[in-house]
Amino acid sequence: MMKRGKKRIGLALGGGGARGLAHIGLLRVLEQEKIPIDLIVGTSIGALIGGVYASGLSPDEMEQRVDEYLHSPQFRSSAIEAFETAHAREDVGLTQKIQSFLKNRFHMVQAMFRPGILSNEDFQATINYFVPDIQIEETQIPFRAVATDLMTGELIIFSNGSLRQAVLASCAVPGAVEPLKEGEWLLSDGGIICLVPSSIARTEGADIVIAVAVDRDICTEEELRTAIGVYQRAGEIMSGKLENYELMDADIVIFPEVGDLHWSSFSQAKTLIKEGEIAARKNLDNIRNAISAGEKRFAFKEILKSFLPKKRLAKPTL
Repeated sequence: MMKRGKKRIGLALGGGGARGLAHIGLLRVLEQEKIPIDLIVGTSIGALIGGVYASGLSPDEMEQRVDEYLHSPQFRSSAIEAFETAHAREDVGLTQKIQSFLKNRFHMVQAMFRPGILSNEDFQATINYFVPDIQIEETQIPFRAVATDLMTGELIIFSNGSLRQAVLASCAVPGAVEPLKEGEWLLSDGGIICLVPSSIARTEGADIVIAVAVDRDICTEEELRTAIGVYQRAGEIMSGKLENYELMDADIVIFPEVGDLHWSSFSQAKTLIKEGEIAARKNLDNIRNAISAGEKRFAFKEILKSFLPKKRLAKPTL
């Protein structure tokens, strides 16, 4: 439980694949500026970055681990790396494009017979590389991860149990990662219905909510010349409308400049982390003002409480 003696600051970290690496830069600045975080709620990669930070890894350590992973044989042979090459710009060589084409044809065939290109087992190895094997209750900062139950369409909030399993469920990008079976739930990416979990941070006890959204820039007409491009854009429009409702629950909304990078553009890690730092520094005054104003409102509310008559607890009925 969070202490009641001060305004509680909650961080809502949004999903967006590789673009979410900007969260690392933002966390670095908040740490450097000694802005305390009392709760972290994450969707998709926001759950991965948030969960790792909540468990005690510093932003510098996180950046180093990302760099090591991107240079590992495990990543080099993964479907995610193939996706990035396929969406790379013109500076990618012909040989790489041919290799990517062949890999993608293989993954497309797999997708016709499986619920995800990556199985839970394959993706679990990636999660395990970053996330410690602890329970959510053991994190140094209270943490929540959000996922979507594909059976009912409901939002699932993980507040206890395995941190690795919660992050795996929240990061299960539809089509790319096989949904996670958990009891009666069939869990997939929380970003399906909650791209930036501002409202969850609020209901979980945050008095001040800082939301971080890592959306792509508006697509170009060129991207809408294929059926896949049109389909993806339709999904982005729907998720954008849902996101706007979520962001209304935030006191501060931060938009790192992530451009139109594809969700698989992990090779841009250093640039994305830097953009997170830049965006955080641009919003420092807004954050401090929100905290200051919030503390004043909180103190006034506590004074008013002292004048209210005490409530008597009702006896339970049998």
